[in-house]
Amino acid sequence: MARPLSLQARSLAAAGLVLAAFLALAFFALDSAFYQAAESGLRERLQGYLYTYLASSDPNRAGALIPPDVGPDSRFDQPTATGLYAGIVGGKVVGVKEKEWRSASAAGRDLPFSDQLAPGDIRFRGPVQTPEGELFVLSQGVIWNADAKNELHVTFYVAEDSRALRRQVEVYRRTLAIWLGSLGVLLLLLLLAVLRWSLSPLRRVAADLRRVEHGAQEQLNRHYPVELSGLTANINNFIEAERDRVKRYRNTLSDLAHSLKTPLAVMRSQLETGADGKDLRWTVLEQVGRMDEIVAYQLSRAATSGHQTFAAPLPLEPYAEEVVRSLEKVYASKSVLCEFDVDPAARFHGDQGDLLELLGNLLENAFKWAKRRVLLTAQAQPATSGKRAGLIVQVEDDGPGIPDEKVEYLLQRGVRGDERVQGHGIGLAIVQDILKAYHGELVVDRSPNLGGARFTMRVAAR
Repeated sequence: MARPLSLQARSLAAAGLVLAAFLALAFFALDSAFYQAAESGLRERLQGYLYTYLASSDPNRAGALIPPDVGPDSRFDQPTATGLYAGIVGGKVVGVKEKEWRSASAAGRDLPFSDQLAPGDIRFRGPVQTPEGELFVLSQGVIWNADAKNELHVTFYVAEDSRALRRQVEVYRRTLAIWLGSLGVLLLLLLLAVLRWSLSPLRRVAADLRRVEHGAQEQLNRHYPVELSGLTANINNFIEAERDRVKRYRNTLSDLAHSLKTPLAVMRSQLETGADGKDLRWTVLEQVGRMDEIVAYQLSRAATSGHQTFAAPLPLEPYAEEVVRSLEKVYASKSVLCEFDVDPAARFHGDQGDLLELLGNLLENAFKWAKRRVLLTAQAQPATSGKRAGLIVQVEDDGPGIPDEKVEYLLQRGVRGDERVQGHGIGLAIVQDILKAYHGELVVDRSPNLGGARFTMRVAAR
């Protein structure tokens, strides 16, 4: 497949087509306007010639028209084809046997000087094809009333060759084409410069991404135009999340290998010392149980997905109901009542497994210590400009609660509030790890509603 055009090439090609169409229309409009103006000027010039002939002509007492001796332009008086012609049709003309008079330049030529116009009528035609070439012809009917018996009705004609107009238009068209072409090239060069300057931030983003891939820098630079700031911020968040994910998996494998050393060493020691079957059996069972705890903890830790830049928002209530249904079966003997106060707009922007892990650990802890009641509250935090809405989730119970001085201690990994209660002591630590990945926090205090512990989980807007 052909390589797609770059944004710069696409923009330049589109602008070039639009500019070419605009310049073509501009050329057509200006050419038409100039032609009309030149034709109008030619008509006004012919009108001036005709009025001059009309003013220089006068009927005599016998009712014959006396034509002018000299035309308004010397070319009318030359017998050669000068491009300017004049004539008078109808009535009597002094010195002319037929009812038609022509200037010296029109003598003996086949010209369209035949129609008789009504008095006062003016007609402009052209270009008219004749044996003498294309002509623009202006004619006007005139009547003189010397007396009632000697009324004189004639039509004056003046004509000019179109070659002068054509040459003028051709010169104008060449000049216009040169100027518009030069202007188009200049505009394309300016557009290319503007596009390169406008798209330079995108090239900087691509260059920064290559440097990030090669390890030359940690993240994209922060100094980008406002239109790209959201994109680069999300890319930086994505890069950070991926690095955290890789780091978490690497640390989890390292911790798992390190944690399994001790149980394996104990079992090897028992085998090497030749312990009897009963002691060896209990030792293996004890260490296998310990290894099971270690693996469960490390797998839970590795399952933490962390903040996802492009994650779809997840509603809380369906997942909370799923967790509560499972816990009600586990703690059926306690008959715990779990109440919901969930804002319909509350959404978790992250991985479904992380949401289930958060709700599962907090609700399981509440079910474990509650006497009869558990309350789950969720509220959406208003989103700021360009960010997603935050989230506050609270889980309360009517159990004994947690003294303030023991809160920090109980949030440590592997610490349980009561050693007699079954568990690994890592649930709240997992919650903290997940919230850290989402730039959130976990706050533990006493519930003002139920009197037991209250766990508040805050996920900031991002």
